[in-house]
Amino acid sequence: MEEPHFDVCISDDNLITGAIEIVKRIRPSWSIDHLSHKVFTNGISNKLVGIYPRNNYNQMVLVRVYGHNTDLLIDRKQEHKIIRSLNKSGFTHSIYATFSNGMAYEFIEGNTLTVKTVREPEVYELVAKTMAKMHLLKPPTPDEHYNKAIIWEKTEKFLHMMPINFSDLRKQNKFEKLIKPKSILLSEYQLLKEKLLMLDSPIVFCHNDLLLANILHDKKKNKVTFIDFEYAAYNCQSFDIANHFAEFAGVDNPDFSLYPDIELQMHWLSIYLKAYRNTSAEIPKEDVEKLYNQVNQFVLLTHFFWGCWALIQSQYSLIDFDFLEYAEIRFNEYFRRK
Repeated sequence: MEEPHFDVCISDDNLITGAIEIVKRIRPSWSIDHLSHKVFTNGISNKLVGIYPRNNYNQMVLVRVYGHNTDLLIDRKQEHKIIRSLNKSGFTHSIYATFSNGMAYEFIEGNTLTVKTVREPEVYELVAKTMAKMHLLKPPTPDEHYNKAIIWEKTEKFLHMMPINFSDLRKQNKFEKLIKPKSILLSEYQLLKEKLLMLDSPIVFCHNDLLLANILHDKKKNKVTFIDFEYAAYNCQSFDIANHFAEFAGVDNPDFSLYPDIELQMHWLSIYLKAYRNTSAEIPKEDVEKLYNQVNQFVLLTHFFWGCWALIQSQYSLIDFDFLEYAEIRFNEYFRRK
């Protein structure tokens, strides 16, 4: 049974009032005069606010308002379908309701990871095991997306959508100064695709966006939970791992010197493979090295992909974030690592 849908659109300048309006419909017993709210600022794609009865933080309902024109990048029906399936598997939050430009869903206890905590063995071992379990899942009902790597179709769509002109002259000048011509990026992509396909990375169910803010760590329960499944789909196993490793750098001011070194990666990957293969036996070193080599080639694609994404966001997003500069950072890291 699907959650209710409300024909309500929340504007950016009406975020709190709009979120309360949604919560009134799904929690009619809550007194409006005794509600508190918290605005979360971790995301750069959407707006997120929590509404809860005063002094009852754990009862919070999260209300996400999708970023302007993000439906051009994300299949919302598929996202909701995946979350429902993952929730049934006990893997993530439930959805309480959807509305015209967002959804309301369950609050999960935990702290988002930081560039420091993601490096702590007791944390990254949980992440590696949880990712392995997710990669073994088969959600949702098999369809045309089943067992097919989404990354190629998605990247090609992004390349097609990438702007080459901006109405804002300042932005246009910055774009021409920072970003290589589209013809160069297209030829780079074709070469990259050709090389990575040869690696024959297994196709598994991936999160595809495991940045630090999308991982909650509950220290009391010794558990991590993944959230925000906007880009979840079947994909190359090595892309998902590489994408997470690249996110060790953080988002606001990425520092790619924080990319995990070979020692950390080899330990992380051995933990992952044990869980993925459901074995307590030691993983042969050559198997860990093979995955390590795949991951560290796929990391090029993660930088390329999010560089394309950031260029599109620079055209459409209303969020106060320098997407052009972020695109430059990701493309620069792509060419540096290449």
